[in-house]
Amino acid sequence: MRRLLLAGLAAFAVLPAAAVADTAPASGPLDLDTIMASPDWIGQPVESPYWSVDGRSLYYRVKRDGSPVRDLYRVDPAGGAATKLDPAAMAQADGPAVYDRAHAHAAFVLHGDVFLVDLASGRRVQVTRTPQEESAPQFSADGRALQFRDGNDWYVYDLASGVTAPAAVLKFADDPQAKPPGALEREQLRLFKTLREIKADKDARVAARRALDAADASRAPRPFWLGDKIVPLDTELSPDGRWMLVITRPAGSDDGKAPEVIHYVTDSGYTEAEKARTYVGRKDPAPQSLLLLDLAAHKTWPLSTDGLPGIKDDPLKAIRARTVAALEKAGHGDEAKALKAPDVRPVTIANEGSGGGIAWSADGREAAVQLRAIDNKDRWIATVDFASHTLVPQDRLHDDAWINWSFNDFGWLKDGRTLWYLSEASGWSRLYAKPLDGKAKALTGNGTFEVSQPQLSPDGRWFYLLANKTAPYSYDVYRVPSSGGALSRVTQYEGVDGFALSPDGAQLAVLHSAPYLFSQLAAQPAAGGAPRELTDTMKPAFTARHWIQPRFVAVPSSHGAGVVYAKYYGPADETDAPASRPAVIFVHGAGYLQDVSKQATYYVHEQLFHNLLVQQGYVVLDMDYRGSAGYGRDWRDAIYRRMGHPELEDLLDGKAWLVKHHGVDPKRVGVYGGSYGGFMTEMALLRAPGEFAAGAALRAPADWTTYNHEYTSNILNDPQLDPEAYQASSPIEYAANLRDPLLIEHGLIDDNVMASDSIRLYQRFVELHKKNFWISLYPLERHGFEHADDWYDEYRRIDELFDTYVKPVR
Repeated sequence: MRRLLLAGLAAFAVLPAAAVADTAPASGPLDLDTIMASPDWIGQPVESPYWSVDGRSLYYRVKRDGSPVRDLYRVDPAGGAATKLDPAAMAQADGPAVYDRAHAHAAFVLHGDVFLVDLASGRRVQVTRTPQEESAPQFSADGRALQFRDGNDWYVYDLASGVTAPAAVLKFADDPQAKPPGALEREQLRLFKTLREIKADKDARVAARRALDAADASRAPRPFWLGDKIVPLDTELSPDGRWMLVITRPAGSDDGKAPEVIHYVTDSGYTEAEKARTYVGRKDPAPQSLLLLDLAAHKTWPLSTDGLPGIKDDPLKAIRARTVAALEKAGHGDEAKALKAPDVRPVTIANEGSGGGIAWSADGREAAVQLRAIDNKDRWIATVDFASHTLVPQDRLHDDAWINWSFNDFGWLKDGRTLWYLSEASGWSRLYAKPLDGKAKALTGNGTFEVSQPQLSPDGRWFYLLANKTAPYSYDVYRVPSSGGALSRVTQYEGVDGFALSPDGAQLAVLHSAPYLFSQLAAQPAAGGAPRELTDTMKPAFTARHWIQPRFVAVPSSHGAGVVYAKYYGPADETDAPASRPAVIFVHGAGYLQDVSKQATYYVHEQLFHNLLVQQGYVVLDMDYRGSAGYGRDWRDAIYRRMGHPELEDLLDGKAWLVKHHGVDPKRVGVYGGSYGGFMTEMALLRAPGEFAAGAALRAPADWTTYNHEYTSNILNDPQLDPEAYQASSPIEYAANLRDPLLIEHGLIDDNVMASDSIRLYQRFVELHKKNFWISLYPLERHGFEHADDWYDEYRRIDELFDTYVKPVR
């Protein structure tokens, strides 16, 4: 799913940015040329670490300077220099591996092909060599076969014979043999003996072939004819090879009309149009359904969702009634009828990044399915009763606002009869375990912290997970017994980005970072202990500089929200600070994102710009306003149906805190941000005119009715159903309030937040005869800026805006 993220932009009139070499000066004042250059001069983060099959090495990737290519490295976790693998060495590398239950074999995918390794001998067998991309290798429950998929087709490789065969053949069409003869055909058969004989011969051949299929395991399986009314979205094969679950949607469904982005600067010299994503609510996502296939008996059953608790409720009943009444009163009866609540709420099942999916127990005897209501208010986890061909509800998570995109991991304990899953039922992401016939138990206890990325140890005794237990901005690896118990801290970094358990469960590969340190790789004992640092990919020209370490502060909320955590950038010694000074508030993007943490920030250029602003005499505050990630369900849900309102209260509290504690002049505070941060900049200037001296809004969604469905409908419902929420939350509705200088910047080929959002808002200002607003459009940039010249131009304009309207004493 696509969410709002902040990066950069570019303009019609651009200035050439000077190239910055690896040997950028380590001292002296900062300048825009340096900080807006390609981040290659800073260094590269370590990406995607994984263990070798034998657990004796770690692999990871690093972006090549001046190129999007990622090189593969191998390093000994006991210490020693890393080796960059050349193409010949890459051909002999391992991929991220899975293991059979006896730990006798491993399998992995490398360059899209499947490989098998005998762990005792080290013998390696290439199972596939195809132009297709195979994926998802898993071993059969008895360890005699390796299963893998090519798209939605599953294959089984027999370890003993080396034969590969399809697990099932799925045909999304009607069975030509099953079509009953029509009236005219029956009449022909009645009249003509020869036609009857031909039909009998054909039926006999079909019966003989089916008898052979049933008796001869060496033959390919006969097809499942599933009809032409559905198309597949996902398939999952049981490890015992007996069952397959198929997720489908109606055939012929589409996402609706999509707007276009226009490429003005092209290779061809002609303007070129490109389809983008669709608008929210113009066409709801297609409902999904689930089929159960018995591969042994060759039978198919639909799995109904009717028995899920609450599936026939209408959680939007009050809003629906109010909108329907208003439409009927206005004479729009057809639109009112279209808002009728469904008898059974439609669901999505396929895992597309926001929950959903299927998890089989290791023995293949149990399957768990996660489903999400299309109205975003419920998530269910159900198991499959194979005898009655029904879904059995195991857990229901309801949220009056919306179910989170995150914290939807689930699976099975080693006993194959106990589910584990993450849930925000308590208000915070917790890890739960639930026997199929018992009650759920919270494994990670209580407290105001979140857990994520759970990994079960190979022996099944421990869960390892990421948690911000000591402070909202501090992330480390913890572990807890899978039966429940104390949550114990394993790492001490405070800025862990991710981790991977070694195949024997004895070691952890840890990715960790800090405000001026990109992700680096370390290894340490899984039970805790001293880590061994394995990488250093930062450049000396960057590390030699003195960078301002952000101070983590808690800003009191004057609106009953407790405290709002923030990062403060200011001079190291403020004893001689002027009595009155300017400030800038930076607003992070995405909405649901955490920027106040001890990990490396996503906003690399922005963090360096904050150093430049401090050098110029400003102080800077970067806040995790309400709606941000890391602070529990209620903090996230606070913006439901009123985006831009609680967040603005938090920004104003941040401004008041700067005035009270850091001598900031309340008349000299600027605000800026990109994507959701740009949206908030526009809301700040338009809903609180006079509070900010100037603002810069980068690629901002100015009208939520034109953003995508997946993100927006969670927070604001559908615009047809809940127009009040969209009117209250869209900056374009407040355009008449503009009185403070506003710079708008947007990439013209942005296919996430369309440039038309900024252009339409600009036109509103023109028609309202507003002053002191500008727009800068960048023809070669999408939502996330990529070109150094455009970064430079974008921030040159922001710097000039603040220098003109924020810095001078009024």
